[in-house]
Amino acid sequence: MDGDRVEIDGGIMEGGGQILRVSTALSCLLGLPIRVRRIRAGRSQPGLRPQHLSGLEIIRDLCEGKLEGGEIGSTEITFTPGKIKGGTHIADTKTAGSVCLLMQVAMPCVLFAASPSELRLKGGTNAEMAPQIDYTVMVFKPIVEKFNFTFNCDIKKRGYYPQGGGEVVVQMSPVKELSPINLTERGTVTKIYGRAFVAGALPIKLAKDMSAAAVRCIRKEIRDLYINIQPVREPDDQAFGTGSGIIIVAETSTGCLLAGSALGKRGKSGIK
Repeated sequence: MDGDRVEIDGGIMEGGGQILRVSTALSCLLGLPIRVRRIRAGRSQPGLRPQHLSGLEIIRDLCEGKLEGGEIGSTEITFTPGKIKGGTHIADTKTAGSVCLLMQVAMPCVLFAASPSELRLKGGTNAEMAPQIDYTVMVFKPIVEKFNFTFNCDIKKRGYYPQGGGEVVVQMSPVKELSPINLTERGTVTKIYGRAFVAGALPIKLAKDMSAAAVRCIRKEIRDLYINIQPVREPDDQAFGTGSGIIIVAETSTGCLLAGSALGKRGKSGIK
């Protein structure tokens, strides 16, 4: 502590952006000013990248806070939060920076805002080193809604590396408190489903190949189980740029959702 300001070392453990996101969200929720030093010290290119700066700016705006050191490449910021308000807030990475990581920092705050909120998040919907938007919708959303709150996630346009260009609109109403859940037993897998997708210049055959290869791989381990991995070509008016990937979800008898995802890239074989 430095007076009433909490000091955070952004280089501990993996030294990535997650420390910054969690610290800023907690600062906003608790009303505690923070200073974060050595931001992303564990990365090959330390300091704030566009996605991290956009996250800081949307938190600053939604609580009318004060941000110092908010610029690309900065390795130290100070943040003084105000009162969390609702309304419409926009964050635009102007790159392929992950919209899902913008959601991570903003959603906990607007969950306890003074009124309903709409977050318009622009950047990459399916990016490396971040949850894919498909994971957010298919896994994160149904699990967190067990805590007795709901949110709407409208994928306006998908965006891929390196241009980004995606847009997601999240609508949330605030709550007074969250309900506890008990989800400690994994149970047995009851079904497996997912989607293999392509967009832009890539043919639907690639999505079909990814889906078939995934089913073959799963069948080697699990024979008598429902598996449905749909091959999809994203509509041209709902995707910006060229991209591909797959997400597979295993649902269990106790309500757990276990998932894995991967993105395609040039020279990467999707058939094993």
